[in-house]
Amino acid sequence: MNLEEFEVGFNIPAKIGMDISKIQTPSLIIDFKIFENNIIKMREFVLNNNVKLRPHAKMHKSIDVANYQIDNGGAHGICCQKVSEAEIFFRAGIKDILITNQITDIFKLDRLAKISSKEAKIGCCVDNSENLINIQKAAERNNSLIDIYIEYDCGANRCGIKSFYKINELIKMIKKMANLNFIGFQAYNGSIQHIEDYKTRQNEVKKTCNKIKELKANFIKYSPFITGVGTGCFDLEVSEEIYDEIQVGSYAFMDAHYSSLKHDRKLNNSNNFENSLFVYTGVMSKALQNHAVVDAGLKSIAVDSGLPKTINSELEYIKCSDEHGIISDPYNVLRINDKIRLIPGHCDPTCNLHDWYVVVKDSKVIDLWPVSARGFSF
Repeated sequence: MNLEEFEVGFNIPAKIGMDISKIQTPSLIIDFKIFENNIIKMREFVLNNNVKLRPHAKMHKSIDVANYQIDNGGAHGICCQKVSEAEIFFRAGIKDILITNQITDIFKLDRLAKISSKEAKIGCCVDNSENLINIQKAAERNNSLIDIYIEYDCGANRCGIKSFYKINELIKMIKKMANLNFIGFQAYNGSIQHIEDYKTRQNEVKKTCNKIKELKANFIKYSPFITGVGTGCFDLEVSEEIYDEIQVGSYAFMDAHYSSLKHDRKLNNSNNFENSLFVYTGVMSKALQNHAVVDAGLKSIAVDSGLPKTINSELEYIKCSDEHGIISDPYNVLRINDKIRLIPGHCDPTCNLHDWYVVVKDSKVIDLWPVSARGFSF
């Protein structure tokens, strides 16, 4: 991609070498030093704990971030959530992809099988027999082999199966299908990732992992591979010694919600990632007394996990509409055209609102990374 063909303020927010103060707002910025440190911390964690790392690319949707995690962060592949999302990364050269979701549409299954037929290692999740039959047909039509992970509902109450009998029936079906390869189980409890209190989160992790231990014991003859785990409690989950692979995603960027989780520093010093992703926004009005209006609103920041936080404790983002955000500024420190960093409440959907990451180091723009799979939700 030749960035010289792009225009600042039209289709890119900045250019390499530009001072951070010149970046057009609202935009996503990555503080590279913090990002790099987060990547190294997770690499060291998986090495020290002898687990594989397959980061979830649905978080960042960026080829550049995924490649950095593989080249520098100890990752052996990536997770995706949708077929079109997986295709973006496959076409960029990433050939080990697990879609941590059920793909049931016949057309989508054909596209999935076509990726696998091009010598990529592709897997997906299943929780019903009809889906298995259709995956086999698609793989057979395309002369491909697809890795199958049965999704076990270990507490999320969303997709997945709880019945060991039904799981056994699915495994027997897979074993009879020439184009499907049973790998093991997807066991991810998203609901425990967001429990703020450390002790409560620890207890819920134990409950979840005890279920998975029972699952593994019941199907030990198949030597099932167990994949799952998220940023919110990956350290606690790995300590239960049940997972072979972790699917953490947000650790690379972090967000206001994950940063709010409490940790017992005496027992745990691994989950100490810092915020490297920010929504950069500019002050556009000071008409309100003791407030400032900035140009980052709902079209720039996802608020499903709460409003963004500022890095200045004297400033508070208190309200937003489509294109505006209201900052409480009790000491009137902000001026027109001042720019501030906001920490989004939830990084995943925030990233999907932007086309570019502006990568900064020492107050200078060092690179621009496209949000490559933005909008690829098929």
